[in-house]
This record gives sequence, C-alpha cells and structure tokens, in this order.
Amino acid sequence: MKENSNNPRRKFLNTGLKAGLLTAIGAAATKAAIDMDKAYSAEEETVELMTPEGKLIEVPISQVQEMPELKDENYKVREGFPNRKFVMVVDLARCKNAKKCITACNKTHFITGENAWLKVYKMQESKHTAPYWQPTMCMHCDKPPCVKVCPVDATFKRQDGLVLIDNERCIGCRFCMAACPYSTRVFNWEEPKQGEMTEIHLQMEDMGHMGHEMHSPDYAGFPSVKGTVDKCDFCPHMIDQEELPHCVTACPNGVFFFGDAYEDTVTNGDETFRLSKLLEEKSGYRLMENLGTEPNVYYLPPSNRLVDFEEGLENYTEFESVEKPDTSENSEEL
Repeated sequence: MKENSNNPRRKFLNTGLKAGLLTAIGAAATKAAIDMDKAYSAEEETVELMTPEGKLIEVPISQVQEMPELKDENYKVREGFPNRKFVMVVDLARCKNAKKCITACNKTHFITGENAWLKVYKMQESKHTAPYWQPTMCMHCDKPPCVKVCPVDATFKRQDGLVLIDNERCIGCRFCMAACPYSTRVFNWEEPKQGEMTEIHLQMEDMGHMGHEMHSPDYAGFPSVKGTVDKCDFCPHMIDQEELPHCVTACPNGVFFFGDAYEDTVTNGDETFRLSKLLEEKSGYRLMENLGTEPNVYYLPPSNRLVDFEEGLENYTEFESVEKPDTSENSEEL
C-alpha cells in the first residue's frame, strides 16, 4: 500500500507507473505478474504496479497501457486535464503548525494581501477535548455553490475536479465568498505596495515567470488583481509539470497527500497510498458532508499523533496568515 521515495519532489503523474493501479493490464498479464513467472519476466523489462489490494508487483512493460499526456492540442483551460480527477488528503495527526505550507503558497503565488489562500487553524471542539491543527484550503467541491452564484461565469468547475477563477472576468461582487461554506476565498482590497512589488518581480525573475502570459486561470503565479477574488487552486501550473502542489512539497511532516481519484492513488512525495484504502483504514472524512457539496479534500483524524500539539503554538498567530515585509524607516534606508 505504501511506496517510499528519496525524492520529495518526485513527479506524481509519471513515476514509472509505480503509483498507478493495475487497471490498465489484461487478466493474463495480471496472473503472470502475480505468479512471478521467471521465464516471462526474464525476457522483458518490467515495471512495478500497485494492485487493488495495495500490493506492489512486477508487470511486463508490453502489458501496460501508458496514461495519455496531460495536455494535447485539444486542451482547454475551462475543461482541464483529460482523464484526471485530482484530490487531496490532509493527515491531521502529522500537523504541528510548522506553516511551511503557508509560506510556500504565499511565495509561489505572490500573495501579498491580508489573507493567505491556505490557513492553519487551531481547532478544539470543547474545553474537554484535545486541540489540534487543521490546514484549510479550497475544497474544490464536485457541487460547488460558488460556481452557481457567480453572475459572470468567472468561477468555474473543470472536469479534472479543479475549481478555478478567471480574474479577468471577476467583477468583485463577492457572491462566491458568501456562498462558500468553508470561507476559503479572499478578496483583494488593494494593489501590492511598492516594496512588495519589488520583491514580487525579483521572485518572478528567479522563477522564470516574467515572460509568461498573465492572468491565466490555470497558471497562478502573478500578483492578484485589485477588486477580484482569489483562493487555493491546487497549483495546476505544477500539475502541468507533473509535480506536486507547493504545499505538499514544502511540508516537512508529510501532512498533505495529492493524487488522482481515477488512479485511486495519493502521494506526499515520500509515501504513496491507495486512496480508498487509506480513507477506509484511517477513518477519512470531509468537512460539512451534510451540505452536499462533495468536496475533494479529505481529512484523516488527529489520532495517534506524530507530533505534540504544543510544538505548533510558537508559530501560532491568530487571524494573521501573510507575513508582511518590514516597511520601517530603517529597512527602507537599508
């Protein structure tokens, strides 16, 4: 059920098919692989696949059908990547509020406003229950209420599960913010300040983004537009490079798992799990299931914790999600 890797930024959509399920090979090949027919495997190169039971087995390459390319000439931004259904799993037992996920998200999306797209909340149901840390982002619902209320079709749902915003269409009415039951959307009340813009341009140059087309809904990597709404987008620009979202790779504790529901597989870069089995064994759940939004973010309960809750208190700042640059007179002189 699990596969380890020493590369924390390994490509999750094209990993030698190790993270794939045994759904693309025939019955004869399956039997040959499980029986480990030495004569058959010795004549041909093999790859590892994960069976529906979560077991890694070797399969002859000739019997494996490769997944189609992420993009082809028919790719459309509002339709998304074909034959994909992206999901995220958040393991609350691992979170200690290190906030590396927030820092990475803010930096790579050039977030300078008052609210980050990803927040880590201090949660406690009552004074008699144990507190825990809960990372919260857009749930990318299958039945998103935000899409229904948008009067200009700025917010839209793609076939690959992503809910995105076209900032060139957004008129800032904030109906979507009112409709979202998870309160994960933010409004850009102002333009980035001069010092923030200087830092942004330096980051853009370092990351090679300066020549990229601006304001593309599936490419979040430029300063947000004043008077528009923003939110977590699952980093489609990273998916396009067959890499994991920034929050997943930045987390030092492996809290976030990202993957494809059609492949029934999720990974944090070091560990790979069969999605359905992980949710069943760890009692996975989704927030506010009774609303019928059918979110694509799953949570694993904070039981058998790997870290102490108190370790995260030193990084906790209530209601503050974006570290603001130092704009004091001394810093300007420097």
